[in-house]
Amino acid sequence: MVIPILRIFDLEKAKDFYVNFLGFTYDWDHQFEDGLPVYCQVSLNDIILHLSEHHGDCSPGAAIRIQVQNVADYHRSLPKDYRFARPGIEQAPWGTPEMTVTDPFFNRLIFYEAVEL
Repeated sequence: MVIPILRIFDLEKAKDFYVNFLGFTYDWDHQFEDGLPVYCQVSLNDIILHLSEHHGDCSPGAAIRIQVQNVADYHRSLPKDYRFARPGIEQAPWGTPEMTVTDPFFNRLIFYEAVEL
């Protein structure tokens, strides 16, 4: 299993985006002591992401592709009143329906549905 690590700068903004908007569960976090950066895990079904405030772990602006069973169903499940993103679904040139959304830290998440070729 591959678990991407995405750079974040603000844990509360990350929770608002990943948990309140995208519907992930906040699983756990680690912090060496108060005031130091947080490293945490969020998950949605079998999707696991690690989010890190540690500057040495990764750089902001990553792009990851996440396969979901039904991208249209997932899209419909998102809250419509989230102020910072209103993603749509597009058909990629290679035939997959995809929903792209950028987190508050410029990481791009592409949710896609696999299709039979």
